[in-house]
Amino acid sequence: MRSYKSKRTCLVAALVISAAGAASGPAQAEEDFTEALLGGKPIIDLRLRYEHVEQDGLPNNANAYTGRARLGYETGSFYGFSALADFDLIGHVGPEDYNDTINGRATYPVVPDADTAELNRLQIAYTGLPATTVTVGRQRIILGNARFVGNVGWRQNEQTFDAFRVVNTSLPDTTLGYAYVNRVNRIFGENSPAGRFRGDTHLFNVDYAGFSVVTVGGYAYLLDLNEAPALSTATYGVRLSAPFDIAEGTKLTLTGEYAHQNDHAGNPLSLDLDYYLAEATVAHGAASLTGGYERLGSDGTTGFSTPLATLHAFNGWADAFLATPAAGLEDIYVAASYALTGIPMVSKLVLGVAYHEFSSDKGGVEFGNEFDVVANFVLTSRLSFNVKYASFDGENGFADRDKTWISVTYAY
Repeated sequence: MRSYKSKRTCLVAALVISAAGAASGPAQAEEDFTEALLGGKPIIDLRLRYEHVEQDGLPNNANAYTGRARLGYETGSFYGFSALADFDLIGHVGPEDYNDTINGRATYPVVPDADTAELNRLQIAYTGLPATTVTVGRQRIILGNARFVGNVGWRQNEQTFDAFRVVNTSLPDTTLGYAYVNRVNRIFGENSPAGRFRGDTHLFNVDYAGFSVVTVGGYAYLLDLNEAPALSTATYGVRLSAPFDIAEGTKLTLTGEYAHQNDHAGNPLSLDLDYYLAEATVAHGAASLTGGYERLGSDGTTGFSTPLATLHAFNGWADAFLATPAAGLEDIYVAASYALTGIPMVSKLVLGVAYHEFSSDKGGVEFGNEFDVVANFVLTSRLSFNVKYASFDGENGFADRDKTWISVTYAY
């Protein structure tokens, strides 16, 4: 059935392109097609990384030397149509002293960057309708700040979606989005039993920036995950963000978000969960300071879930809470960053630190605290060098862990 749908989509696209070519003449159509095909751009995204993990309860430390080559091509536009394809080649060098989730090395901490060679994206986009982009195929989808739907770009193998997506901006100050997803290609790779979520997932989102003070976003995420039915949920939420100039060159941004989550599709559970976020950021020149409170609620047995999120970006870089605890999670955090320029051989150096206090939503149980620090050296517009460290001090069943990353990235 999936193969038939794919062939039918390609046939429709071919008929539309043929009709456009007939209207303008075969010679002109051929010239335009050649120009679109050869006038595109290559995709070259290379990353080398060393990751070290020490975790209580495991006898060995992880040392992973991994590399990723993401190679592909995006065509120019031909009567509103364009195509994109890229592939991921991921491998390691040296001893496999880490648990990549499929190599059976359970005495080592997890570094979920398994060796693989697979299709990352294969999509056709159409922009021939007014203020509308339609994308069909395997694609990258990042909604909002990626708290609910993202590409997990931190890992070597990113998360992509086999989807039909429409984005429309025809209404003033408004962006409307819808995506139908029948497969989520997760970071664990094709060879992992946890490497995919199949099902009929619907993602709706709207953003409105027409108010003078506040930007409002709303969403409905209806997840149908055959391989993880307990994570099949319907989540409805709203997010507000308001920037204020509080002094010359100084801006305060207040952000609030609320979402409600119920069971959906084949979920065997009965869920009634809430999500809250309150955050304030003060930015002055190259410096910023953020303080916030995030709560993923619990009904006493199940916590609010976000299985399609870019989870590494939230609740600490040590990834102690990739799955929300059954008692829920409260995260009180503060973060600061500063960008330096004028350094020899460095275009920009961005320094960042963060601190988190974690506890349960139900029962007031302390889960621990975490300290994070990062230094990102932007060497050129294409080349960067990143050093990152996270230290989680766990309590009440959550294991201490320290993680260090050293990465070099080249993107063309």
